[in-house]
Amino acid sequence: MILKATSALLTIIIFVLTPLSTDALEPGDIAPDFTLQSSDGNSYTLSDYIGNKSVVLAWFPRAFSPGCTLECKSFAEYGHLLEEMGITYFMASTDSIKRVVKFAKALDAQFPILSDPKKQVSEKYDVLFLGMASKRVTFYIDKEGKIAFIDNNVRPKTAAQDIVQKVTELAI
Repeated sequence: MILKATSALLTIIIFVLTPLSTDALEPGDIAPDFTLQSSDGNSYTLSDYIGNKSVVLAWFPRAFSPGCTLECKSFAEYGHLLEEMGITYFMASTDSIKRVVKFAKALDAQFPILSDPKKQVSEKYDVLFLGMASKRVTFYIDKEGKIAFIDNNVRPKTAAQDIVQKVTELAI
């Protein structure tokens, strides 16, 4: 019990104290293409949206953790606003597909939660933390496939509402 609590506390401290920067990618860069499996049983490819829709890709560290649960609940409650704006949005993590399916069902998430268990896409987006899990970072990708904005300061409880505001500001 003590070991489990110590491990959880250490994980939290590392995530809180480590700067959440994405040095490799910057606004204006072409977003790396990907194809990932999703909680809804489909696979999604970023390039399928290029020329048609802007995409928001919200990386999160671990399904069922407190912050990630809050973030998913925000998307579940307010994601329809993004749909009304014509924005395609995904949450993504390095969790297994089995775990993201369970997470989506537990929170009644009616949107795709992407799984990157091999960590190849999270490496391309430079969000992989200590080789274990993704950082909490949101990428705003315009219709041309360029990164319009990278949010390293995501507030899990209001993530979807904040994204609606930022998409409006960016006019993507």
